[in-house]
Amino acid sequence: MPFILIVCKCMLLVVILHKKLLFLDGCEIERQIQKQRVIRRIMMKKTMRKICLVLALVLLLSSCAFSSSKDKLKIVDSKISEGKLVTAMIKMLVEDRTDVVVEVLEAKNALNSYKEVERGNADAFKTYDGTVLATFLRYSVKAVPEGSTVYEFVNEKLAEDNLELLKKLGNNNTYAIAVTPAVMEKYNLKTISDLAECAPELVFCAEHEFFNEEGNIKFGTLSEKYGLTFKDTRSVDIAMKYLALFNEGVDVALVYATDGMNLATDLVILEDDKGFFPDYYGALMVRSEIFDKYGKELRDVMNLLEGLLPNDEMTKLTYEVDVKLRDVNEVAKEFLVEKGLLK
Repeated sequence: MPFILIVCKCMLLVVILHKKLLFLDGCEIERQIQKQRVIRRIMMKKTMRKICLVLALVLLLSSCAFSSSKDKLKIVDSKISEGKLVTAMIKMLVEDRTDVVVEVLEAKNALNSYKEVERGNADAFKTYDGTVLATFLRYSVKAVPEGSTVYEFVNEKLAEDNLELLKKLGNNNTYAIAVTPAVMEKYNLKTISDLAECAPELVFCAEHEFFNEEGNIKFGTLSEKYGLTFKDTRSVDIAMKYLALFNEGVDVALVYATDGMNLATDLVILEDDKGFFPDYYGALMVRSEIFDKYGKELRDVMNLLEGLLPNDEMTKLTYEVDVKLRDVNEVAKEFLVEKGLLK
């Protein structure tokens, strides 16, 4: 009996011990699980902290980049040498005399440059009061009140959109109709009206923009005004216009009055005897708000070129670029140094 009792006690002890062990194992497992949870929470916090730091850094860099871009004065470049020269001069003057950094944006045609400034994607670009009148605002010269100039009239209209033309640069780079010396001699041409009789025998060319419907000073209205019906018309890139005149059978072309290539090619400018083309005085168009941002000093600096670029001067400068193939910045700087505006 005692032996059986001892055996029973031993078995009971084994059962109790097994349960204790199971309990202890369960606690250990639970402790391990809790430990893993704690570790995961710690790692998660560290990971989130790193992510937050990275995001903060990205936002900071983006903010800096945006701020840097935002603080720059953005000027849309021109597709013609005259505009490129003025843009280069303004950049040099502004950066020399103020702390403002100028960013020159990719060149666009006149209408798209205007739209960029109007929308606030750019701050300024070089244009003409006649272009503003006819192409941007789509008025005819008849809309200008008696006693007022095109420049004054368009500035009043631009002010409604917080835009303005700065002081006139001095050149009246109006459009002109030009013919080759051979055509002039053959038909004895002096005025655009003289073209009416011989136009059916001649080929006319101009840049693409002149043939579209945006604005009043276009090929269609020119033809209607002077009764012109050409044998053929060609739309060419600005850079190819003069090549077309002498190598591709073109007889008549739309040109700019101050283009240096007119001198180089001896083109004959016909008199606009019916006054079709308005004045095209060069000036910078700007968003007026830039002077609230940068102060009156910037306005004074951007107006330093007032009256310094009359037709003869501008023609010489564009001749240096277009005919002698000199660098725009080099020619611009040389001019500013000569005028005492830059050292």
